Amino acid sequence: MQNTPDYKNTIRLPQTDFPMKGDLPIKEPVIIESWFKNNIYQKIQAKNANGPAFTMPDGPPYANGSIHIGHAMNKSLKDFIIKYKSMKGFSAPFIPGWDCHGLPIEHKVMKELTEKKIVKTDQEILALCREEAQKWVNHQREQFKRLGVLADWENPYLTMNKDYEAEEIREFARAYKKGVIYQGVKPVYWNWTLKTALADAEVEYHDVKSPSIYVKFEVTDTNTLKKLGSSSGKTYFVIWTTTPWTLPA
Repeated sequence: MQNTPDYKNTIRLPQTDFPMKGDLPIKEPVIIESWFKNNIYQKIQAKNANGPAFTMPDGPPYANGSIHIGHAMNKSLKDFIIKYKSMKGFSAPFIPGWDCHGLPIEHKVMKELTEKKIVKTDQEILALCREEAQKWVNHQREQFKRLGVLADWENPYLTMNKDYEAEEIREFARAYKKGVIYQGVKPVYWNWTLKTALADAEVEYHDVKSPSIYVKFEVTDTNTLKKLGSSSGKTYFVIWTTTPWTLPA
């Protein structure tokens, strides 16, 4: 039986170190790490410093846990736009921020103190709240960086920073001087345990069975329908009522 000839050595193929596999789970962290190690964001800002300005305000996530898909989508979309503008020569700094105030942080701190039967002064509780918020700021920052978001991560704005709080008071004073701040009467939801007002989104409602129904009524006055621009087919008006027992009347 005659051996099959080996033509491999007769073919001149290009030689390359380019890998045949993407291996993104391995390579992506290395690439992202190199961005921050080599200060790519700062170099982009320096390069485009004299370009036309483009500002993307960053509505801050709340500092009380890991990021979720909404945070990831929000930051990624902003990152896409800012990177595009930067590639077009715009001066487009990205200043991230965090919302560090609110009940969830205070509630978590108070729950831990209560479970351990520890009594703290108001100032000590505030300090613990700041520590709790800062812990999650640091945690979320690393998660956003892992997504490849380029931003001024070392200089974010935090709503608990003293200079930020001072500027809020100044803005409130400016609004008051313009006459748009006034004292009035309005019902608000109140939490007796935490001794604070609640937003609508923080109120939990009980599920109830409602007798309300939707009903469609056929229009029988064809002349009126023609005046309304409807001349063919059946036309209905839909109503909603919480007292369906009154319909027969």
